[in-house]
Amino acid sequence: MRLSIMIYNTCCHSAKVILAVLMVLAVAEIYGQGTVSGTIHDAKQGETLPGASIRIAGTDEGTITDIGGRFSLYTRAEFPIILIITFVGYNELQIPVSAPSASLRIRLAAEGVLLEGVEVAGSRISEARKREPLTIESMDILAIKSTPSASFYDGLGNLTGVDLTSASLGFKIVNTRGFNSTSPVRSLQIIDGVDNQSPGLNFSLGNFLGASELDILKVDLIQGAASPFYGPNAFNGVISMTTKDPYHHIGLSTLVKIGERGLFEGAARWADVLKDSDNLPVFAYKLNFSYLRANDWEADNYDPVDHSTVPASNPGGYDAVNIYGDEFYPLNDARTVQAWSDEAGLGLYYRTGYREVDLVDYNTQNIKAGAMGSLRLNPSKLEESPELILASSFGSGTTVYQGDNRFSLRGIMFWQNRLELSKKERYFIRLYATHEHSGRSFDPYFTALRLQNAAKDDEPWSLDYRAFWKGNIRNQMRQNGYPDLKYDPNTGTFSFGNSAAQQWMVDYHDSLVAWHSLARAYADTRTTEFYAPGTPEFDNEFRRITSARNNQAEEGTLFYDRSALYHGHGEYIFNPTFLDFLKVGSTARLYTPKTDGTIFSDTAGNRITNFEFGAYAGAAKSFWDEKVTISLTARIDKNQNFQLIATPAASVVINPVKDHFLRFSFSSALRNPTLADQYLYLNVGRAILAGNLNGADSLITIESFNSYRNTLNTKLLQYFNIEPVRPERVKTFEVGYRGILLKHLFVDGGYYYSFYNDFLGYNIGIDAEISDLGFIRTLQVYRYAANSTQEVTTQGFNIGMRYFWRKYAIGGNYSWNRLNTYEDDPIIPAFNTPEHKFNISLEGRSIGLQILGQQVNNLGFQINYKWIEGFLFEGSPQFTGFVPSYDLLDAQISWPAERLDTTFKLGITNMLNRQQFQTYGGPRIGRLAYLSAVYELKRN
Repeated sequence: MRLSIMIYNTCCHSAKVILAVLMVLAVAEIYGQGTVSGTIHDAKQGETLPGASIRIAGTDEGTITDIGGRFSLYTRAEFPIILIITFVGYNELQIPVSAPSASLRIRLAAEGVLLEGVEVAGSRISEARKREPLTIESMDILAIKSTPSASFYDGLGNLTGVDLTSASLGFKIVNTRGFNSTSPVRSLQIIDGVDNQSPGLNFSLGNFLGASELDILKVDLIQGAASPFYGPNAFNGVISMTTKDPYHHIGLSTLVKIGERGLFEGAARWADVLKDSDNLPVFAYKLNFSYLRANDWEADNYDPVDHSTVPASNPGGYDAVNIYGDEFYPLNDARTVQAWSDEAGLGLYYRTGYREVDLVDYNTQNIKAGAMGSLRLNPSKLEESPELILASSFGSGTTVYQGDNRFSLRGIMFWQNRLELSKKERYFIRLYATHEHSGRSFDPYFTALRLQNAAKDDEPWSLDYRAFWKGNIRNQMRQNGYPDLKYDPNTGTFSFGNSAAQQWMVDYHDSLVAWHSLARAYADTRTTEFYAPGTPEFDNEFRRITSARNNQAEEGTLFYDRSALYHGHGEYIFNPTFLDFLKVGSTARLYTPKTDGTIFSDTAGNRITNFEFGAYAGAAKSFWDEKVTISLTARIDKNQNFQLIATPAASVVINPVKDHFLRFSFSSALRNPTLADQYLYLNVGRAILAGNLNGADSLITIESFNSYRNTLNTKLLQYFNIEPVRPERVKTFEVGYRGILLKHLFVDGGYYYSFYNDFLGYNIGIDAEISDLGFIRTLQVYRYAANSTQEVTTQGFNIGMRYFWRKYAIGGNYSWNRLNTYEDDPIIPAFNTPEHKFNISLEGRSIGLQILGQQVNNLGFQINYKWIEGFLFEGSPQFTGFVPSYDLLDAQISWPAERLDTTFKLGITNMLNRQQFQTYGGPRIGRLAYLSAVYELKRN
C-alpha cells in the first residue's frame, strides 16, 4: 500500500528524529487480547518516524510512536481489530490486524517534501488546519531544530507577517499586524493554554520566562483578532506554545550551546512513564531545567534624539538617545537673548547626563525550571483517558526591558502553578496562578535624574552655568573680536552688527565648544561634586538610590512588585449530529497587584484588585461533502470597571478542489485597559505616568504652555480634559487562499482590513498653579492613558511561497502593512511596523559530502535573508524616533551523529555583522555565532 505525503527534508537532527509520519500496520487475523508493537521507517531514507497516531476502531484505545519511531499498543479488544492510523498532513488509513505481534517493521513511502510546518497542504499540517479561517503560522519540532536563529523564539521572526524586535539579548517581542510596542499588550502568549504574562506588566517578557527549547513541541502564531476563543488581549495575535507530552517524549535530552558575546546555554529534560499491573501507562512526568548567560548588546546610541532642535555639533551639547538626564530644560534655553547681552553665545545648553552603559547590568542571565506530572484516571482508555495534570514552573534572570524607559531587570522571578483536569478533544478545567517578584529591578533613566539632583537640582545648576558664562566667558568673547554694542555720540543711539555676530559664532565654533565645557565643569563642581561614574562617591550614591523604592517615601528608583494573577478556564466540546462541533467555555481572572506605590497607586493602605470574566460559544458546520465549512463564534467579557462587551466572529472556508482553500472571515476582539492604563502612578523624572480610571481635567496643553512660557501671558494657556479609559475594540475582515500549485509550489496569502475604536494610547498635559502675575507656583507634567477620539484603520497583505525539489526547498514571504491616515487626534498610535518586509530562504536535508576524504551523510543547512524597511518607532517621549531600514543574513549547518545520539549545529545570525537598531532607544544588534550539541537518550 502506498501513501502520498509531503514532508520537507530538513537537516537539524539525528536521522532517527527528523520526521513524524503516518504508520501502517497489517497482521493476520486471530481472536484474543494482546499487544501489537514495532517500528516505523521512511521507505527511502530508512529513518525512524516519531509521532504517528494509532487508534483501535470502536474503542478509546490508542497510542503514538515515540521519538525513536517505536510503538507498543496493548488492547483488551478481541481480535481481529481495525487500527486507524492518522498523522497531521497524511490521509487516514484503516488497517485490519488479526493477531498480536511484537516485531513489526513498517516502511512508509513519501512523495514530495516540505519545510517548517507553516500551513502547508499535504504537509505536516492536518486537514483541519488547512480549513482554518484565520492566518496561522507555525513552527513544528523539526522547524525549531533547523532554524538558523539563535533560539526557536528568534526564529518566529522569519514567519510570514511576523515582526520580531530585539530590545536586548534577553528580551524579544513578537507581534503581528502593527502596533508593535516593546510592551506587547496587544498580543497574547500562552504555553499549554496558560497565559505567561507578567501579572504587573500585563504582557509576556518574550520567552525570558517561558519554556525551555528542549521541551517545545510546536508554536502556532495566530494572526489578527482572536478574542472569541482566547479572551481579552488576543487583539492582534496569539502565540501558542505546546510542550512535549511526557507520555510520548520519554527519556533524557540535553543541550549545550556556546557562542560569541560569552554565550553559554545549558539545558536538560527528563521524562518517564510509570505503568500499572496491566502494563498500561498510568502516570507520566517530566523535569526541565535551563540556564543561559551572555553579554548583552549595549545601548550606546549617542546621536541626538530624533526631535532634537540642535545638531550634535551644538557647542552647549545636545540630548543623546542613550544618555539620560541631558534632556531639554527650559531654563537652559538662551537662544532668544539679545546678541549684545551678557548671555550672548550661550544658546541652548544641556546638563551633563549619564550613559546607559554606566547604569545598567548587561550580564544577561536566565534560569528556567519546570516539573509536570499527569495521572490517567482511566488507563485502559490510553490517549482517551481523562488526565489530572499538576505543573509548576519557575523563571528568573537579569536583562534589560524597554518600555516607557529602559528598565534594568535584576533577579526578577516568576512562579506559575497549574492544576488541570482534561480529556483530549472533549473538555478541560484549568486553574493556574502566577506570582512575580521584581528582585532588584530599577529604572536607569530616573536613576540618572536622581543622581543629578543628589548633587544639585536643575535650577541652581543652570544658574551656575549662566553665572560662569557672564563672569568669565563673555570677556573672552570680547577679547577675541566678538562684535559688541556700540554707542554713536552723533546720533545718540546704540548699534550692533547682528550679521557680524552670527559669522563670529561660526568662525569661533571650536572656542565656543571649549568655553561651554568650562561652564559645564563649573556648574558640575560648584558647591557639590557631580557623581562621576567609576568613583567611590558614584558607586555609593548609585547603590543608595537603586536600593530605595521608587515612591514618595523613599525617593529611590527600585521597583517593588509582588503582584499575582489567578485564572480559571473551563471548556466542553459537544458533537451533535447536526454540527461538526459545538464548543462552550468560560473564563475568570483576578489580578492582585502589590507594588507599594513604586508602580501603581497602591500606597497608604490602598489595596488594588481587578476582576474580569467571560463566556463563549462556537460552532461549525460543513456542507456539500465538506466543500464548504461555516463557523460562528460569540463571546462576552466583563471587567469590574467597564461595561460588558461582545466580540463575535464568523467565517466561510471553501474547498472547491483538492488542496485549494479559500477563506473569508470576520473577527473581532477587545482589549481591556491594562492595570497600568487603570492604576499606574510612576514617576519617571520629567513626568508622572498615570493611569486614568477616573479621568483628568483642567490640564494645560504642551503647545500653549510653551507659548505662555515665552511671554508670561496667561491668556495663551489652553486647558483640556481627558475622559476615563475604555476598552479598546477591533473588527477585522480577511480573505485568503492557501493551496498547492504545480505539485511542488505551496502558496498561502491573505488580505485584511481592520477598524480600531477607542484605541488606547496616551495624552500629555501639564497640571500647574500660576499666579495672577503669570508666575508658576507649582508644575507637574502628566502622561495619562487615554482613548483615541477617531476611528483608526489599518490594512495589510501577506503572502508566503515554498517550492520543493528533492532534498531542497526555496521559500519566501512578503508582508505589507499600513496605518491609514487620520487627523486631529492627540493619541499617539505607535504603529511601529515597517510597511514592507520580506524573507528568502534556502534549505537542504540529508546531503552527503566528501570532507577530508571521508563521506559524511545527512548534513543539513538553512540560509535565511530578511529585509526590513525603515519605520517610525513611537515608544515614549524619551524613545520616539526613526528606525532605519536593515537586513539580516542568518545561516546554519547541522550534522546528526547517529552513533552518539547527538546533533551538532553551527549557526550565525546577522552573518554580515551589519549592526542595526530594531527599536528606537535600543542597542545595535550585531553578529552572533554559536555552536550547539543536542543529545537524546531515547527510551521505550
